[in-house]
This record gives sequence, structure tokens and C-alpha cells, in this order.
Amino acid sequence: MNYMPGTASLIQDIDKKHLVLLRDGRTLIGFLRSIDQFANLVLHQTVERIHVGKKYGDIPRGIFVVRGENVVLLGEIDLEKESDTPLQQVSIEEILEEQRVEQQARQESEKLKVQALKERGLAVPRADTLDEY
Repeated sequence: MNYMPGTASLIQDIDKKHLVLLRDGRTLIGFLRSIDQFANLVLHQTVERIHVGKKYGDIPRGIFVVRGENVVLLGEIDLEKESDTPLQQVSIEEILEEQRVEQQARQESEKLKVQALKERGLAVPRADTLDEY
């Protein structure tokens, strides 16, 4: 039997390096050490990768347990091609500052959009008042 349904098909991926995209938008990279029937993951030597434009920074997180319902995407990283990236790695402080500036710009843009819609008599519900589901 070559095909195993559900998370059982990931058994062959244990001890390989993976990228995990979470529901909240964070990106984790680490070695998959364990998985269960609910797709709960245990990652080892995990880093949280933050992308801003053509730059990225890695924040070391160590052992990371991820609840299966928070996983959006799970993919194996090809170790031979991992270093072939057009992105520039920068320090943690630099990428966090660039992320903060980008978030501020996004908030300002959103405020201007809401104001323009309000002037035209349209109302946009705020994101924090909407249900997550």
C-alpha cells in the first residue's frame, strides 16, 4: 500500500526540514520531529522567518509545538536549493524595524481608505468586530 490517508502520509517526512505557514500569517522553519492524527506538529531547531520586501530575518524559537488547526501550509524544504534565494538576510533588529514601518504604512493606508469611503457615504466594518470564522 503506497498511499496512506490523512496525516499518516507525513510519517515519511519526519526528520526533514519543513516550512509551516500558520493561520495568523507567521512562517516557521524547522525539522519535523512528530505528528499525530490531528496534524499537531513538533518542530525542532525552529526559526520564525519574517519577510519584508526582498529581505528576511530569522528569529530562533527552538522546539515548537503547533496545533494542527493552525496549520495552513506544510512543505518540505529542499536543502540543496535552500541557499539559492534572491532574498537578502538581515539582522533580527533590522527586519523587525522594517516590519513595524510596513505595518504602520498599511494602517495609514487603511485609515485613508476608510475615510474616503466614509466621505462617499459607505461604511466598512472594522476587522476587529468581525468573527474569525
